[in-house]
Amino acid sequence: MKILKFTVLFLVINFGALALGSWLMDNGPISPWYANLNKAPWTPPGWIFGVAWTCIMVCFSVFMAYLYNIIPNKNITPLFLLQLVLNVSWNYVFFNKQLIFIGFIIIGLLTLTIALFPYRFKKEMGTKILLIAPYLIWLCIATSLNGYILLYN
Repeated sequence: MKILKFTVLFLVINFGALALGSWLMDNGPISPWYANLNKAPWTPPGWIFGVAWTCIMVCFSVFMAYLYNIIPNKNITPLFLLQLVLNVSWNYVFFNKQLIFIGFIIIGLLTLTIALFPYRFKKEMGTKILLIAPYLIWLCIATSLNGYILLYN
């Protein structure tokens, strides 16, 4: 029952952050600025982003619920909050302010932050550590997309 409560809590927080990030983008993905950028050949169609982020946040919420349940004595909140701030701020910086280089730095830091989770907690989480894989894989792709835009625009 504790896992379910934590899962619901993290679902609310994570999807709230996605909503905030979407609002801060100010329609960036459909703006003329973004449409006219040279994008990587491996850039997925727009609808994939919503599907991917839904899957990522469900898995990440379950991951965080187990992590908070397994490691009640360690303070993992700062790491979680850091990824939350980086995730939301990337949307604002990249799409709203159109700062590609700063966006690249932010998404790189976000990728490193998410990579810290399996590095620090693999022993405690066991196979549940795989729940963070979709987030980490997607961030590697997203970082490459941002990097491509940085290099070719």
